[in-house]
Amino acid sequence: MSYGKLVRNRIIDIIKSNGEDPIYHTLSDEEYLAELHKKLFEEANEFVENDDPEELADLLEVIYAIAKHKNINMQEVEKERVKKREKRGGFEDKIYLETVKKKK
Repeated sequence: MSYGKLVRNRIIDIIKSNGEDPIYHTLSDEEYLAELHKKLFEEANEFVENDDPEELADLLEVIYAIAKHKNINMQEVEKERVKKREKRGGFEDKIYLETVKKKK
Protein backbone atom coordinates (compact mmCIF):
# COMPACT_ATOMS: atom_id res chain seq x y z
CA MET A 1 0.00 0.00 0.00
CA SER A 2 1.29 3.46 -0.88
CA TYR A 3 0.94 6.43 1.47
CA GLY A 4 3.27 9.25 0.46
CA LYS A 5 2.69 11.40 3.55
CA LEU A 6 4.16 12.56 6.84
CA VAL A 7 3.39 10.12 9.67
CA ARG A 8 3.80 10.18 13.43
CA ASN A 9 7.17 9.12 14.92
CA ARG A 10 6.14 5.67 16.12
CA ILE A 11 4.28 4.55 12.98
CA ILE A 12 7.38 2.88 11.48
CA ASP A 13 7.83 0.76 14.63
CA ILE A 14 4.14 -0.15 14.61
CA ILE A 15 4.32 -1.24 10.96
CA LYS A 16 7.43 -3.33 11.66
CA SER A 17 5.76 -4.95 14.70
CA ASN A 18 2.98 -6.07 12.34
CA GLY A 19 5.57 -7.97 10.28
CA GLU A 20 5.55 -5.47 7.43
CA ASP A 21 8.52 -3.72 5.83
CA PRO A 22 8.04 0.06 5.52
CA ILE A 23 10.03 2.08 3.01
CA TYR A 24 10.60 5.61 4.28
CA HIS A 25 13.09 8.45 4.53
CA THR A 26 13.74 11.46 6.73
CA LEU A 27 12.60 14.77 5.27
CA SER A 28 14.74 17.88 4.87
CA ASP A 29 13.63 20.90 6.90
CA GLU A 30 11.97 22.42 3.83
CA GLU A 31 10.16 19.17 2.96
CA TYR A 32 9.13 18.71 6.59
CA LEU A 33 7.50 22.14 6.80
CA ALA A 34 5.71 21.61 3.48
CA GLU A 35 4.40 18.24 4.70
CA LEU A 36 3.30 19.75 8.02
CA HIS A 37 1.31 22.34 6.08
CA LYS A 38 -0.35 19.57 4.05
CA LYS A 39 -1.04 17.65 7.26
CA LEU A 40 -2.58 20.75 8.84
CA PHE A 41 -5.23 20.91 6.12
CA GLU A 42 -5.67 17.12 6.07
CA GLU A 43 -6.41 16.99 9.80
CA ALA A 44 -8.65 20.07 9.66
CA ASN A 45 -10.68 18.51 6.84
CA GLU A 46 -10.97 15.21 8.72
CA PHE A 47 -12.28 17.06 11.77
CA VAL A 48 -14.79 19.04 9.70
CA GLU A 49 -16.03 15.84 8.07
CA ASN A 50 -16.78 13.93 11.26
CA ASP A 51 -16.43 16.19 14.36
CA ASP A 52 -14.30 13.53 16.05
CA PRO A 53 -12.34 14.95 19.02
CA GLU A 54 -9.47 12.62 18.05
CA GLU A 55 -9.12 14.53 14.77
CA LEU A 56 -9.07 17.80 16.68
CA ALA A 57 -6.26 16.35 18.83
CA ASP A 58 -4.39 15.44 15.62
CA LEU A 59 -4.83 19.00 14.40
CA LEU A 60 -3.34 20.33 17.64
CA GLU A 61 -0.42 17.90 17.33
CA VAL A 62 0.36 19.32 13.89
CA ILE A 63 0.08 22.89 15.19
CA TYR A 64 2.50 22.09 18.02
CA ALA A 65 4.93 20.47 15.53
CA ILE A 66 4.84 23.56 13.29
CA ALA A 67 5.41 25.82 16.29
CA LYS A 68 8.36 23.74 17.48
CA HIS A 69 9.89 23.63 13.99
CA LYS A 70 9.60 27.41 13.65
CA ASN A 71 10.78 28.04 17.25
CA ILE A 72 7.43 29.55 18.20
CA ASN A 73 6.63 29.38 21.91
CA MET A 74 3.10 28.03 22.38
CA GLN A 75 2.76 29.95 25.65
CA GLU A 76 3.34 33.13 23.64
CA VAL A 77 0.77 31.95 21.09
CA GLU A 78 -1.72 31.45 23.90
CA LYS A 79 -0.98 34.95 25.26
CA GLU A 80 -1.61 36.39 21.78
CA ARG A 81 -4.84 34.39 21.50
CA VAL A 82 -6.10 35.78 24.81
CA LYS A 83 -5.00 39.33 23.94
CA LYS A 84 -6.76 39.16 20.57
CA ARG A 85 -9.87 37.68 22.19
CA GLU A 86 -9.97 40.51 24.72
CA LYS A 87 -9.58 43.12 21.98
CA ARG A 88 -11.73 41.60 19.21
CA GLY A 89 -13.76 38.85 20.91
CA GLY A 90 -14.20 35.18 20.14
CA PHE A 91 -16.60 33.39 17.81
CA GLU A 92 -19.31 32.15 20.21
CA ASP A 93 -21.87 34.77 19.15
CA LYS A 94 -22.03 33.18 15.68
CA ILE A 95 -21.86 36.55 13.90
CA TYR A 96 -21.69 36.32 10.10
CA LEU A 97 -20.67 39.64 8.51
CA GLU A 98 -22.30 40.03 5.10
CA THR A 99 -21.11 43.45 4.01
CA VAL A 100 -20.15 46.90 5.25
CA LYS A 101 -21.66 50.03 3.73
CA LYS A 102 -19.62 53.21 3.58
CA LYS A 103 -21.01 56.14 5.53
CA LYS A 104 -22.18 59.06 3.42
